[in-house]
Amino acid sequence: GLNTFLPLLVLALAAKMHLFGVQLNGSFAWLASDAALAALGVASFAEIIADKIPAIDHVLDVIGTVARPAAGALAAASVFRNTDPAFATLLGLIIGAPTALSFHTAKAGTRATSTVGTLGLLNPLLSFLEDMAAIVMIFVALLAPFLVPVFLLIFGFVLWKILKLAKTKWRAKTV
Repeated sequence: GLNTFLPLLVLALAAKMHLFGVQLNGSFAWLASDAALAALGVASFAEIIADKIPAIDHVLDVIGTVARPAAGALAAASVFRNTDPAFATLLGLIIGAPTALSFHTAKAGTRATSTVGTLGLLNPLLSFLEDMAAIVMIFVALLAPFLVPVFLLIFGFVLWKILKLAKTKWRAKTV
């Protein structure tokens, strides 16, 4: 939910290179194709760069409201091996889409608060921190999937504290 394409790129690379025990459901094997990897690489690079530019980051967040849950559903569905593709897709929609949407919503809310409070000047730094958090979460999900809920709770708590602090500072400025 923090990035649309980067998690898919790393998942596809891990499947292609047989890393971390990642194997894709046969119906989703196309994710590890050269064409998909090239497209995901270009899209990841473009998204990471564009997300650092105020105003464009908000356009990406609007698009991300649909794209990130779809990518989350695709990523989740693709790893349900030996599962009927329709059932894997359903599981992806139940697990991946809401998870990605919740992170996207938190990110978009943080960005909106940052834009109001700092006139967007802090947004590139937030984007960099989001990229780092996304990379850490991707590798935690690959290396120790059972730790993902713990990291999600910690990330949610830290994000809540940041939003609370930003809201307090913003109210202090308007008083």
